[in-house]
Amino acid sequence: MFSPKTLDFLLENRMHDSKEWFLGNKQQYNEFVLEPLAELTRSLSPFMLSVDHRIITDAKIGRVISRIYRDTRFSKDKRIFRDSMWLSFSRDSKSFSCCPEFFFVIAQDCFLYGTGYYCAASQTMENMRSMVLSGDKAYLAAKKAVASQNIFTIDGEMYKRSRFPEASPEDRQWLDRKNISLIRRSTDFDLLFSDTLADTLVSDFSKLIPVYNFFTDMTLSRGENAR
Repeated sequence: MFSPKTLDFLLENRMHDSKEWFLGNKQQYNEFVLEPLAELTRSLSPFMLSVDHRIITDAKIGRVISRIYRDTRFSKDKRIFRDSMWLSFSRDSKSFSCCPEFFFVIAQDCFLYGTGYYCAASQTMENMRSMVLSGDKAYLAAKKAVASQNIFTIDGEMYKRSRFPEASPEDRQWLDRKNISLIRRSTDFDLLFSDTLADTLVSDFSKLIPVYNFFTDMTLSRGENAR
């Protein structure tokens, strides 16, 4: 399970931002960060595969588990380490472009989870708008699922001016976004540090299955079989 020591390590490692310090304390990383992430991956994997048998569930760094090292090749920010870690359950990007994901992120001041895109392609978002405007059944199912729960909120940068002013307010929540996810942000650290975390995630993720299916449908070009 995660513990306060998980957050303590991420913070201290980030403050030192030193490969030497990290390597000297790697046992703490393995025990307090990596193993809980791997165990959570294994606990969630049966559910993920029941939703989409193409989802990758390998409890490995670079597959489901994020790297703690930052990629600084194209960034002005040259800090070495992250102070957050995450799990990303998605299809193999080598076979499916711009895949939606189920995700779980642990950070210093909160944790968050949901489904959606890290960075949706513009064509993917155009596909979504076409499906929203046409009343596609996958969209209607996703819209109903979102309306029937109060755990997750729609997230993602929006255009400053609505591109579809005549659409309903509910539809514009989807139509006017540059990127989209359904996210729950939480500071319930009692839950984060408990042995019921995986069960809670499965229960909450289950409410998002129609949304994930909609995202999967809109990712692929018309004529392709999404599922």
